[in-house]
Parts: sequence; C-alpha cells; structure tokens
Amino acid sequence: MAQIIDGRARAKELRKSLKERVRVFTERTGHAPGLGVLLVGEDPASAVYVRNKERACEKTGIRSFHHQLPVDISQQQMEECIDKLNADPQVHGILLQLPLPAQLDAEPLLERMLPEKDVDGFHPVNAGRLSVGQPTFVPCTALGCVDLLRWSGVTLEGAHAVVVGRSNIVGKPIAQLLLAEGATVTICHSKTRDLAEQVGRAEVLVAAVGRPEMIRGDWIRPGAAVIDVGINRLEDGSIVGDVEFEAAAARAGYITPVPGGVGPMTVAKLMENTLEGAIRIEQHKLHA
Repeated sequence: MAQIIDGRARAKELRKSLKERVRVFTERTGHAPGLGVLLVGEDPASAVYVRNKERACEKTGIRSFHHQLPVDISQQQMEECIDKLNADPQVHGILLQLPLPAQLDAEPLLERMLPEKDVDGFHPVNAGRLSVGQPTFVPCTALGCVDLLRWSGVTLEGAHAVVVGRSNIVGKPIAQLLLAEGATVTICHSKTRDLAEQVGRAEVLVAAVGRPEMIRGDWIRPGAAVIDVGINRLEDGSIVGDVEFEAAAARAGYITPVPGGVGPMTVAKLMENTLEGAIRIEQHKLHA
C-alpha cells in the first residue's frame, strides 16, 4: 500500500516558515509583501480559490488587495486594472484568477503584467527563463508537485518521470522542473497512443490532464511515486483526481490524495512566490 503524501501537512509547515520570513521582511522594510488579486464575475469555483488564497495571506502576514470586477468588464478596463497594480508600490505580486469570461482575452492580459510581479509564472518572459534554467517565477502547482516529491524523500535524479498533460500551467513547467532535478522526462497527453505503456514505465508519475480517473490503477508501476494534480467534480458531487486512487494506491510507493494533496501546496507556493517577488523588488531598489 502506498504512503500517502499529505499536502495539507506540508503546506502547514511551509506557511509556518513563510510567516516568520514575512515577519522579518516586514520589520526590515517597514511594509508587508502585497498580493493584488483580480477576480472577474461570480464563478463559484474561482471565488472559493480566491478565498483560500486570501486566508493564506492572512495566516502568513501578506497583504491581500482584492479587486472584485463585474462580469461584463471590457478588455480595456482590465488592462487599466493591471496597469494600476503594475504601478502600485504596495503590490509585489499580481494574480489574475482564471478562467475569464468569454469577452476577455487572457493572453494579452497576462503579458501586460510586469514579469517581476507575475507570481503565477505565466508571463512568456518567466516561461522562457524557466526553459533556459534562469531564476524566475514558476507556476505554483508545478512548484508544489516537486516540493511534495522532495519532502517525501523520492529520488528524482536519474528517475524516469512521466508527465501526463502538456498545459502551460502544469504539464510543461513540471517537466522543466523535473529535468532540472536530473530526471529523464517523458511528456504524454490525450493524443498519446500507448499511454498505459508509458505510464507503466514511470518511477515518478505526474497526472495533470483534467479527466476523472483517466489513469487506471493497474497501469501504475509497482513502487512508483504518483502526484495527482486533477480535481474533477462528479455528478454526485464527489471530487476525484485524474488517477484511479484506490487501485493505484495498492501498487504505488507514494501517492497524493484528492483532495488534500497538490491543492494546498498550490496556495502555499503562491504565498512563497509573493514573498520572493517582494524581496526581489526591494533588492532591485537597493541596486538602482
């Protein structure tokens, strides 16, 4: 039976250390790190995510600047909101909660953010820096996945890692991070022909495809470390991951539960990125 990787416990540890680091930063600079949050409309799932992030800000001592915007806001008005946050010295990180309503184009809005305030790591400049191994903001979910693997004592150097999913938010950045850890990485997706065979080779498996229990338990290599990024709500209201949990847990060496695995780490890593953004901006001021 697999060892459960408890994301809630690790996120609690991380928040505790971050709270102390934020306290030291605030005492030294005279102001707390600040996170500007843009939430458009009343999407229930997005509202829950944002509330969780605001609670995490409170617990760690980070200031949250919440902007609830009307669902019919125009692209130009959104650009003006981002420009204001870019120019606000109290804001060290900007979070644009996705998805956006149909009239808004997310890509130019994300590109409009200053890369040094892009704490979600979605700006093309930050994605490019990640791909060439330069210090940068990395998408929070990908950071959380690697943190959980390290925390659990999983050996990444030399391991054969398989990532199922190729999104810019999780799949591509987690592949880059695993490469940087010395793993040999295969990226699979919905069009991969021999998916079961590829998954069966994985010593480290990251499932981030967004389809409920798409990865069957009997595909899992015995003893593998399984990180399940999926959060899928079924018709009966229950939440499952991208991996068939019970059958996978019977074969794997380590596995994250859903919920309670990767999700809490995403929020904790957002807090960490916001603090890092504040530190970098302060250092830039000193050297300007």
